[in-house]
Amino acid sequence: MDFENRIGLPKALAGVAEIGSEPDLGVLPEWNLADLYPSTGSAEFADDMARSHRDAVQFEENHKGKLADLLAGNPDGLGAAIAGYEEIEARMGRIMSYAGLLYAGNTTDPALAKFYGDAQEQITNAGSHLLFFGLELNRLDADAIAEGMEKSAALRHYKPWLDDLRMDKPYQLEDRIELLFHEKSVTGHAAWNRLFDETMAGLRFVIGGRELTVEPALNLLQDRNREVREEAAREIGRVLHANERIFTLITNTLAKDKEIADRWRGFEDIADSRHL
Repeated sequence: MDFENRIGLPKALAGVAEIGSEPDLGVLPEWNLADLYPSTGSAEFADDMARSHRDAVQFEENHKGKLADLLAGNPDGLGAAIAGYEEIEARMGRIMSYAGLLYAGNTTDPALAKFYGDAQEQITNAGSHLLFFGLELNRLDADAIAEGMEKSAALRHYKPWLDDLRMDKPYQLEDRIELLFHEKSVTGHAAWNRLFDETMAGLRFVIGGRELTVEPALNLLQDRNREVREEAAREIGRVLHANERIFTLITNTLAKDKEIADRWRGFEDIADSRHL
């Protein structure tokens, strides 16, 4: 099934004005994703997905294990390699932006959830063939890179990106471990984040005789009518308490997942990775 590219806000928002005292909002804005792809089943989307995987495999074959020689003998060639990497990453980012925005528009739709999950899996697989690039770049001698930049404007163009990349170097693991972290991300923290999002989206709150999703229910906590605010607070508390076991499991699992990753990489503080 194809999905159109216009995503509106949840229909439950329309009932908020009838409970509280806010005016009718009328026609609400929509996302128009046609600038990304015409539809989920479009040839453009399928072609970009196939091309991303094909280009990633070819990129790995062309450059893996060869960056040091490329830097020494042809720094312009290394600049061109980074440009090629950038192009593939940009296309994959476009694919996941499209899939992610469609999914965010209605996380309770099974077809959209499947579309997003399939896209995430395929992009992760393609990304496995690109993972070597940043790792290998970080193993290049810093002085050799600086010398290469002096000789090549193409390489010098990417100095800010290379500087940012090298900040990860002290926390970089052996290549196969990095690959394991990368491939397991789909079944690790990303899966638990998705479970949280879908669980929250599936919650229903009965306030003022109407069944609402979480966003309009939370909005009623700011209603000018104290009785509406109180009813909303009690109902939100009741529903969240009824689901506390799954939220506790999600939170504890994500916390442990991050602790393991931080320990392996050598981060001393829980927030260190955010400052790179």
